[in-house]
Amino acid sequence: MFKNFIKAARLRTLPLSVSGIIVGSFLGVWYPINNTLNKVNIEGETVFTVNHIDIGYSLIIFSLAILTTIGFQVLSNFANDYGDGIKGTDKEREGEVRMVASGAITPQQMKKAMIFTTVFTLIVAIALIYVVFGKDNFGFSLLFFGLGIASIVAAIKYTVGNSAYGYSGLGDLFVFLFFGILAVVGTYFLFTKQLNFTIFLPAFTIGALSTAVLNLNNMRDRVNDAKVGKNTLVVKIGSEFAKYYHYYLIASSFLFALLYVVIHFRSPFQFLFIIAYVPLIKHLFFVEKNKDERLLDGELKKVALSTFLFALLFGLGNVL
Repeated sequence: MFKNFIKAARLRTLPLSVSGIIVGSFLGVWYPINNTLNKVNIEGETVFTVNHIDIGYSLIIFSLAILTTIGFQVLSNFANDYGDGIKGTDKEREGEVRMVASGAITPQQMKKAMIFTTVFTLIVAIALIYVVFGKDNFGFSLLFFGLGIASIVAAIKYTVGNSAYGYSGLGDLFVFLFFGILAVVGTYFLFTKQLNFTIFLPAFTIGALSTAVLNLNNMRDRVNDAKVGKNTLVVKIGSEFAKYYHYYLIASSFLFALLYVVIHFRSPFQFLFIIAYVPLIKHLFFVEKNKDERLLDGELKKVALSTFLFALLFGLGNVL
């Protein structure tokens, strides 16, 4: 039974889910070094110093943020398995076998797993909020607690319930908002407690790449989704326009990252992220030539891992 829940958790989706946290953390942790000069007077002489990095404290924030995000992702995967399973959407789907649809996990068992994951994730999220804001920033604590609740609701409502937004073509928007903007900008704020407009550029990149993964998934499942009434964006716009949309997502993600580097250019290392786009370019040629949408299943891992690689290279490049 435990193995079935591991399968339902879909661990292969975790690198993609933590990519935004990695980017936000890199940029947030090194913000004092790269951006803040303190003017001090020592024995009548003015000197400039930079804020130091508290590595231990930063690691605690990073670890709790990663655990929280993994909790949200696993909850989303459980809820997706449950919602599509009880609605019959997964009976003829391509790709990996879903646990509720196959009968390996009963709907009642999956509900209990969802409740447990929700409670665990909330506890970790509250610990993260307390570590970052303590007792002195109640407003920020309340804001991030609200964002945590919103993330849980979004994870569940993607496929669960009569008004599941994944069945009305809104999945792309929610993925862009939560995987991209909230993950990157929210994590950056946890470290810096401030915002600047350029932090939204790498957030848009992660959001676009994450949405590309969902679009690829929906392209693969287009025929079956149309049969069962799951009106994803791909079902609404058709396979040909879905390809053009996919090209736009990948290309725009690159341009957003490039613009951030140009604005904050300090070192050639900042262009390391381009390496992550080598497999993505190859992927785009595959999508362009593909005639059998079922074959897109193998491309999901490539885009997800390329996004994870981008997060690492982009983060490292901006701190070296």
